[in-house]
Amino acid sequence: MTDLPTSTLGRTGLTVTKLGYGAMELRGPGGGRGREIDDATIGALLNEVLDSGIRLIDTSPDYGRSEELIGAHISKRREEFVLTSKCGCVVSTDGSPIGFGEHTFTRENVRAGVEQSLKRMQTDHLDVVQFHASPARSTLKQNDSVAELVALRDEGKVRFVGMSGTQPNIGDHIAMGVFDVFQIPYSAVERDHEEIITRAARAGAGIIIRGGVARGIASASPEAIERLPERFRDVYETRRDRFERAGLDDVLDGMSRMEFMLRFTISHPDMDTTIVGTANPKHLAANLAAASKGTLPPEVYEEAKNRLDAA
Repeated sequence: MTDLPTSTLGRTGLTVTKLGYGAMELRGPGGGRGREIDDATIGALLNEVLDSGIRLIDTSPDYGRSEELIGAHISKRREEFVLTSKCGCVVSTDGSPIGFGEHTFTRENVRAGVEQSLKRMQTDHLDVVQFHASPARSTLKQNDSVAELVALRDEGKVRFVGMSGTQPNIGDHIAMGVFDVFQIPYSAVERDHEEIITRAARAGAGIIIRGGVARGIASASPEAIERLPERFRDVYETRRDRFERAGLDDVLDGMSRMEFMLRFTISHPDMDTTIVGTANPKHLAANLAAASKGTLPPEVYEEAKNRLDAA
């Protein structure tokens, strides 16, 4: 078991490791966005996630086969980890994975999605259910969406209500005062929500960070970026250029770029956990080794932020 730093997930009181596991990479080829996966390999990987000490797993109905695989391989270890998923995703009519698509926030679809997730993951409750895709406050109000998630909470099927939020809507979400947990994108090369994280935490919410290593883009080769789908290429090239312009290699002091990125994210004083996904056991081991070192030295963290600000 790796000695990972831990945190309390805001007012939920749940103890989580600073490194969580994001299950998006377990989606499979559904929707044309994932790779072929081997069930036995993924089963071993999920058990290694728990054996390593990671105590939060985040998934979504949008993530293809991920919920099904979690249920098949680690449902018997359910008491060992905090399980978070999403709602508002399209619900399969035949039980087969759909993949990322449109979202519907009617009360009926919110309930159907949660019930589907419970069945797929072979559990009687989800620790946190987050509205996916940062719906506007007006959309939530029009559909009375929050009331349905609260009803599911009162029934014991959901423990805490969350939001996977981004600008421009996340300010409204915080002001609503109903969300126990926020999932927010953030990394050294994507700092748009840096102050929002603090605002949400000061309101008492737990903070889950996604994109904390920016999909490894800082250490990706130009050839790897070129192989990305065109719709992602410009964004990733911009983030890589930001790393280069800031001259961050000068402050690594023996760290790999990936280790630096992960530890930079963990260093944000108001984050509770960052979910990093992989279907590769070697990448999981590298993530664990980096996270076990904890935050960056304060002087390195401040110098990195100063350079990023200047860039």
